[in-house]
Parts: sequence; C-alpha cells; structure tokens
Amino acid sequence: MDIRSLRYFTETVRLRSFTEAARVLNVTQSTISKVVRQLEDELGEPLLLRDSKGLVLTDVGNVVYTRGREILVAMEQLHQEVRETQSLVRGSLVLGMPPMINLLFTGVLKQYRREFPRIDLKLLEYTGQEVEQRVATGELAAGMTVLPIEPQEGVAVARVAGHRVWAIAAEGGLKGQAETVALRTVAQHPLVLLNDDFALTRLLRRHLARAGLEPRVEAQSGQWDWTVAMARAGMGVALLPEPFIIRINTQGLSCRPVSQPDIMWEIALLWNQRRRSHALNAWLHMCRASLGGEWPEDEEA
Repeated sequence: MDIRSLRYFTETVRLRSFTEAARVLNVTQSTISKVVRQLEDELGEPLLLRDSKGLVLTDVGNVVYTRGREILVAMEQLHQEVRETQSLVRGSLVLGMPPMINLLFTGVLKQYRREFPRIDLKLLEYTGQEVEQRVATGELAAGMTVLPIEPQEGVAVARVAGHRVWAIAAEGGLKGQAETVALRTVAQHPLVLLNDDFALTRLLRRHLARAGLEPRVEAQSGQWDWTVAMARAGMGVALLPEPFIIRINTQGLSCRPVSQPDIMWEIALLWNQRRRSHALNAWLHMCRASLGGEWPEDEEA
C-alpha cells in the first residue's frame, strides 16, 4: 500500500465515480480501476461494491477510506512544513553566548529576527567553555566564545572580531605620556579582574605567566562594570576589551591600550557541522556578511 494507491482510492470514493476520479487525477479510468484492484488484492478484501446508487464502501473499504484520508492530510501537512522550513518560514535556532560577548552580536541578532520573525530563536547564556562543550555535543547549534579554543571534531570555527585589551585606572593611576601602557607596568599595580570563569581573565593570566609576571589581584567580579567602578575608586587597574571602553564614562579615568605585547581579545563563532539546518545556515550567512572575519575554506562566501 502506497500513497498513490490511497490517493486514487480516496478520490474515487469522494467523487463516487471511477470516471470522475480519473479526470481529476489526470489519469485513465483503467489506471484507477487497476490500482483499486491491486489494493483489494493486497488486503484480501473487496473495498467497493456497485449498486443502483453507484459505489458503496464495504466495512474494510470504509476503514481504508477513513484512515487513508488522515494519512493524506498528514502527508500534505508534512510537505507544507518541509517547504516552510526550507523557506525559513518556520524552524528553530539555539545559540549560546557568554555574558560579555552578547553585546557584540546585538546588531546581527536584530537583523536575523527582523528577516526571519517566525524562526524560534533561543539565546542561552553560558561561559565560553560551556558554549564550546555544548556546541560539540549538539545541545547548541552554534555559539560564541573567545579564542584560542581546543579543536573538536565536527565543530567549525570562524574568527569574527579582534579587539585590543585596555588598562583602566583612576585618573593619574597610569604614569607617563605614552599612548599605550606596557603589560609589565600594568602588573606593578594591584589588578581588579573578572572572575576566572571569563575567558578574558584566563587570557590575561596566560600573558602574565608567559612574561614571568606575578601581579597582585586585589579583587574579582562577575560584572565588568563593577571592575570599572573599583578601578575608578582607586582599588587597582581593570583590564577590558576596547568595545567596553566606549560604553563607559571615562571622565576621571586613565585608559590606555596594553602593549609589549599587545593583548588581543579575539571572538569566534562556532557551530556544530552535524546540526546544520536552514535556520543555522541563514545565521552563518548573516554573520559572515555583517561581521566578516576569517572563515573555514569550505564555507560558502
């Protein structure tokens, strides 16, 4: 029993005529008769009887007609949902974002929501390490994190942004007239950092260790604006990426890029290659168009 047999049979019953069913389905009457006979042979029961009023359903025929209509309606709904998914009228996309990175993706998220309003878009906040793990397992279709990350099978990565890290201190707290401040000079001050869950703090600790520096960490916080407040109060030097410098009131603060070496806060977009969907493909295409960056060679431009 196949979909075509059910369609031919149910149309014959609905129209109460082999001739009318053949005309509507654009086939010959002999084709309709043959398909109905094959269906009866397969079930071992007659499905239709003829009397003075035309075609009459047998008990088995009534079951096949009723269930057949349900199956055909379900198949049409299936095809409709597939078409809507392919055209991004429907679908879902689950993204993971660390707290500090989400600010950088607001514009592209707004554009995605505007262009695909019926996609079920979910934004979940995790640390960068959690995002990486959940993308690898498929719990998230895509996410954002801070480079470097450990390569994982089935996970593709694109570098989409890079920003210098700046030192922030109370006014006069960073001596000298240079446009930048050396990491060694920064390390001579007490530091107020984000918690160690943040990729930025792990990045800073790697650079400090590599330079053989052991700074004194005065305080740590889960809120970047609180580290700025502590720096403003003279508790120590805060370290934040450049996009956050333009979001704060720098009056009463000394703010300079860190140098020797320059420390780059590099943002990556990562996605699970095994969870590719039309909704995810649209997100990747939009991010590439809006953010640019360095993408895997096998990704379409």
